[in-house]
Amino acid sequence: MNTLPEYLDGRLNLSGSESLIEQTIRESRGRAVFLPESRIDFGGSQSAFAIALHMHQPLIPAGGNDLATAEIISNLKHMMDNPGIGDNHNASVFHWCYKRMGEFIPQLVDEGKQPRVMLEYSGTLLHGLRHMGLHDVFDTLKRITCDPRYRHAAEWLGMPWGHAVAPSTPVQDFRLHVKAWQHHFAAIFGLEALSRVRGFSPAEMALPNHPDTAYEFVKTLKDCGHQWVLVQEHTVERPENGHGPERKHLPHRLVCRNSRGEEAAIIAIIKTQGSDTKLVAQMQPYYEAKGLSRWELAGKQVPPLVTQIADGENGGVMMNEFPSKYMEAMRECSGSRTPALNGTEYLEHLFALGIQEKDLPRLQPILQKRIWDRFKPGEGEGRLAQVIEQLKKEDHRFHMEGGSWTNNISWVS
Repeated sequence: MNTLPEYLDGRLNLSGSESLIEQTIRESRGRAVFLPESRIDFGGSQSAFAIALHMHQPLIPAGGNDLATAEIISNLKHMMDNPGIGDNHNASVFHWCYKRMGEFIPQLVDEGKQPRVMLEYSGTLLHGLRHMGLHDVFDTLKRITCDPRYRHAAEWLGMPWGHAVAPSTPVQDFRLHVKAWQHHFAAIFGLEALSRVRGFSPAEMALPNHPDTAYEFVKTLKDCGHQWVLVQEHTVERPENGHGPERKHLPHRLVCRNSRGEEAAIIAIIKTQGSDTKLVAQMQPYYEAKGLSRWELAGKQVPPLVTQIADGENGGVMMNEFPSKYMEAMRECSGSRTPALNGTEYLEHLFALGIQEKDLPRLQPILQKRIWDRFKPGEGEGRLAQVIEQLKKEDHRFHMEGGSWTNNISWVS
């Protein structure tokens, strides 16, 4: 049996078919999934851009007045049931935001255009939508996920099922979140669709920088079949000098070492800093990319990729300005020398040129250079803890809380 039920006896099906999931991922490794249907003139492109939309609603105990017995419901349902509170009147617009890419993309493809978008939906959002009976969202999204006419334009990114933040989530629990999302996604959209999920988007763009946690983070992603991860520009550094990446519009290789001397690596696509929602809503990545030309990578001239991610529903600019700007930019860029590309599609074009993962410039999580200057991988957890404590005493700004989309929020303390 190659299909998974979304619910079993009324309960969400998040585990139990791991062997089937692993087999699906294993059999798809090494196979290009977007390149055969790309139809982008990569050789004639001077630059490119990518946008991703993050969608999330938490589950909350709000289905009743008694908190101890209240039903766990989607925050979106709470908004719909209480439209007079705060911004809850936006609930119906949020509902549309969750499905509208499934409307925009077929329209543009049928016009002969080349739209692209990367989608990242939390498991709690998907379960909440289904629990509310909003099946229209799934029907619309299935069209751009499974239909061969449109699936090349939409790339799904994996994420932790419950929006777990990596720096503060126990590593074994984080792994379960990643696996649960894969299980849930396969039950909704099918195993074939899961085989095309190659990228990963961490909740809150949070990247651990404690060596042992960062190593387990990357190892989990690789063990679960992910080929690349989206990282925030200021959460990574160059090993040789501790500075940020120089050529942030090219893919890098995120290498994480632990206290035992083990190493795990994954391709990193860098999201640049900025006011994310406004930048994506107004399609800034496209206009920035238009001003760039080809860069050298591993002896090849390749188009740089300007990448941004933003909440797909929050804020007036995303709710109101994004639709028209997206349609305008996609119509304009189609067939141009600055096309829209999704992350895996871009990487597969690079691989087709003979570029390999080992050719990519190396990065590591922020502040790790200061550790490696005093600590040799393999010296053990005890010695690592001593080094970290000493660095904290010497500089109050030094921390092992990781990095995320903002420097103003700690996801650990």
